[in-house]
Amino acid sequence: MGERPWLKKYDPGVPEHIDYPAVPLFHFFDATARKIPASACTLFRDQVITFGQMSGLVNRLAAGLERMGLQKGARVGVLLPNIPQFVQAYYAILKAGGVVVAMNPQYKAREIEFQARDAGVQVMIALDGLGEMLHSIRASAGFQSILTTTPDEAAEMTGWQGRSKPLRLGEDGRLADALMEEGARPTAQVGPDDVAVFQYSGGTTGTPKGAIGLHRNLVANSLMFRHWLVGLRDGQETTLMAIPMYHVYGMVVGMSVSVLLGSKMILVPDPRNLPDLLSNIEKYQASFFPGVPTLYALINRNPDVQAGRYNLRSIKACISGSAPLLREVREQFEALTGAKLMEGYGLSEAPTATHCNPMFGEKRPGSIGLPLPDVDCLIASLEDGETPLPPGEPGELLIRSPQVMRGYHNQPAESAQALRSGWLHTGDVARMDEDGYFYIVDRMKDLIKVGGLQVWPREVEEVLAAHPSVAEVAVAGIPDPVRGEAPKAWVVLRPGESVRPEELQAWCEVSLSGYKIPIAVEFVDALPRTPVGKVLRRELVRAHLERK
Repeated sequence: MGERPWLKKYDPGVPEHIDYPAVPLFHFFDATARKIPASACTLFRDQVITFGQMSGLVNRLAAGLERMGLQKGARVGVLLPNIPQFVQAYYAILKAGGVVVAMNPQYKAREIEFQARDAGVQVMIALDGLGEMLHSIRASAGFQSILTTTPDEAAEMTGWQGRSKPLRLGEDGRLADALMEEGARPTAQVGPDDVAVFQYSGGTTGTPKGAIGLHRNLVANSLMFRHWLVGLRDGQETTLMAIPMYHVYGMVVGMSVSVLLGSKMILVPDPRNLPDLLSNIEKYQASFFPGVPTLYALINRNPDVQAGRYNLRSIKACISGSAPLLREVREQFEALTGAKLMEGYGLSEAPTATHCNPMFGEKRPGSIGLPLPDVDCLIASLEDGETPLPPGEPGELLIRSPQVMRGYHNQPAESAQALRSGWLHTGDVARMDEDGYFYIVDRMKDLIKVGGLQVWPREVEEVLAAHPSVAEVAVAGIPDPVRGEAPKAWVVLRPGESVRPEELQAWCEVSLSGYKIPIAVEFVDALPRTPVGKVLRRELVRAHLERK
């Protein structure tokens, strides 16, 4: 694949190579704040914080974290939804020389305790309502200070004078209490090879591991995606931030790319509140909307959208990630909005995106698109994990690029396994066509072995998803006394539809070999998912086994 066939499919204006500056990630934030200080940075519940105001809040908090006693390389936990304080805390931690350990604010105490202890978090920045729970686990989790805030406090902090006596490590307080005086700036010297984030995997295939992202990794990926979005213009865009910023997808493709663009960010803490989300698109004229397939499908099916009660024509570009995007969802969304909806692919170990369909060029159904600039890819044999395979042959997707992580925190064996011979072994089975478009076949760990034969869940899911009564489907292997494993399907039906399991099995018989047909079909109201939309197949299997 040395010839990189995908390059000829790039949109005009997308470079084959980018020169990456040797700067920390916050360099771009500072540059944008200097260039357009009066332009809105965040839009949240009618509260506007400009880039100039946010820059002041970031610097004052960074200086306050230093004054607390935070040393360079210290880890800071962030338990916040999409509110202005996430932007403030993220860049302040980086400017103070710290490492961002962002977590889902919906996590339970056990999940937070594990990640905080594993990462060595010293300070937790969290929503008010989480304070009591954090106090209950602070000894076992090991963090020293808890700083809390409420969603509406960000605007108030722009006029906050600060405390006369600064907080110290071991003390708790409001996030505002950690702010230094107006004009304060941090003193830490931060470079491109310093650690910026620990991004924990969702734990969908086992115990979560913290992928170590350096500043240079995040700089590279942010610039790759900015160059990829050739139809967006600096200083003229508004981003709908409906994907969680605590996930690396929202962190990079959403927040960091928006900073590069000088884009306003509409912060949506709960995308399940569809009327609020749609109103925000219309009110603020959102033009860039990174999301997940489920969200686009919900918008397509919304009766008010179908009746034309919302004007969504301001949207220019959408990136869909985290799960497969059905062709019908893309086509319907593009027809409703006029936007370009591009399916992409990424992972926490290469924070975050490595592939995407072109904005204006051909978008091939079922494809994750083309490798981004400077991303080299290899399809390797499943037998040895090294031998390159020709176009059309499925094998493990290997990636070599400037955004690949340094390794996993405190996991030398796992790091060595994932990073071999200069390549990141993704654990995803993929194929490449003759033109350089890539297609995910499935996760290697999700492979179902039926009497020695291989069944990829995604192949069965695609057949079932094409049935007119099926809204969503997940397939996974369950124990079988004769064949070792056998596929089972969990199906969410479309509203008002009814179908028997035998009918769906018969539907599969038309397209699939007998051993690939699910031996059981279970109807469910919803599929368990991670916060960014990935189906938790192992949760379905666990529930199945618990009933046996």
